[in-house]
Amino acid sequence: MKFNSIISYIFHPIIFPIIGTVLYFIFLPRHIDSGVKNSIILSTLITTYFLPLIFIYLLKALKLITTYDMETTEERKFPLLFFTILSYILGILLYRTNMINELAIYYFGMTITLLVAYLLLYKNFKISLHTIGIGGLIGFLIMFSFNYHLNLIIILAFLFILAGLIATSRLKLKAHESKEVFSGFILAVSTQVIISIIYNM
Repeated sequence: MKFNSIISYIFHPIIFPIIGTVLYFIFLPRHIDSGVKNSIILSTLITTYFLPLIFIYLLKALKLITTYDMETTEERKFPLLFFTILSYILGILLYRTNMINELAIYYFGMTITLLVAYLLLYKNFKISLHTIGIGGLIGFLIMFSFNYHLNLIIILAFLFILAGLIATSRLKLKAHESKEVFSGFILAVSTQVIISIIYNM
């Protein structure tokens, strides 16, 4: 049980957007000014990591949520809507640079995925944000490697193994039912694939 808790804690959903951003710049086969690159990474870190952390902390301090895991569908509604809006704003800002549209598409894909997850809360379906996080990253890297003809098979293999560990940990901790775990992963991967295909048509 302790191992599963550690996995869930270390690989929290809010770390995957910044991982995706860093990997994008590492493997992007064209030059981006280092100053611009560092500014984007910092902006992404603030928007997708620090702001959500502060927001969740404030909700807990104000007793609007009982735990940081946001165990009930009702507790998840406002935070998930907030994360959806942040993802959309970041996608817009990145797209307007007209230099890193693929990264912007990643955040638009995450926006759609989070919006679906938010709407499903009204059906009392608590989709797993952990598998959304890792699934979105995998879907993004699959399409990124395909569009640029990059060999990211080792990284993707590692991420698929990690996805299995994360999904197992969420099930072992009884944080989700299996359908909530697997649907989060499938939704995130398929959304990234579809939105990338549409963008590149």
